[in-house]
Amino acid sequence: MIDPLVQPFIEFAFMRRALVGSLAISLTAPPIGVFLVLRRMSLMGDAMGHAILPGAAIGYLLAGLSLFAMSLGGFAAGLAVALAAGLVARSTVLREDASLAGFYLVSLALGVMLVSMRGSSVDLLHVLFGTVLALNDGALILIASIASVSQVTLAVIYRPLVLECFDAQFLRSVSPLSSTTHLLFLVLVVLNLVAGFQALGTLMAVGIMLLPAVAARFWAEDVGGMIAVAVASAFGSSVTGLLVSYYVNVPTGPAVILACGAFYLLSMLVGVRGGVLWGLMPRKHLEA
Repeated sequence: MIDPLVQPFIEFAFMRRALVGSLAISLTAPPIGVFLVLRRMSLMGDAMGHAILPGAAIGYLLAGLSLFAMSLGGFAAGLAVALAAGLVARSTVLREDASLAGFYLVSLALGVMLVSMRGSSVDLLHVLFGTVLALNDGALILIASIASVSQVTLAVIYRPLVLECFDAQFLRSVSPLSSTTHLLFLVLVVLNLVAGFQALGTLMAVGIMLLPAVAARFWAEDVGGMIAVAVASAFGSSVTGLLVSYYVNVPTGPAVILACGAFYLLSMLVGVRGGVLWGLMPRKHLEA
């Protein structure tokens, strides 16, 4: 019974590498997604996922499929877009979500054009959708390093970050750490999208960050509970996606994200915190 679940990982080294990379991303990206959801910034994560594309494309143009060059370019581009969107929101009548939308659409088009100028359609698919089954030692070290830095940083800013989610005005009034916390959080978002980009590509990386976080909202009310559910669901979706990809011979990145999406739909239906079916059940007299 258990053999089909473990045999691919025992037999093939590339499956073990893909599993380690996916689990490392699943450990650190979903908690970031939880805070994006709580801060009503979910679409910002999507925008930032597209924003790293031109930087990764410039790294590709300069150095080919170089891990360091593409990662550094993606990080620089993502951080630049985040800071530019914030500056525009503070200097003009546009709100931050609108300025982000403008920047990410331009970034996506620019990145696709840059990759297409030099590379083939295969290279473009590699950048957009990732190659989780081809992770090498360098990619795994990068993903693990980003995951470790993110976990430590998140632990340091956890309390002000939680407070900012529920009462940002109060945090700004009592602590000078509000701006620092926000900036560090943006850096974590970009870093984890860069880590996810190595395995899942720019278009899929945001999926493993946000889908488990959105699904967790149907199972837990407190922040710690949501983070635990999000990480567990990302772990399960990663393993499920890898096994489906192995046995059905479908692309691995989309399989992982579709597994996350399936858990989200299931949570939306049967989740104990506002799921559709629980809402249809008859309630006791005077029960809220």
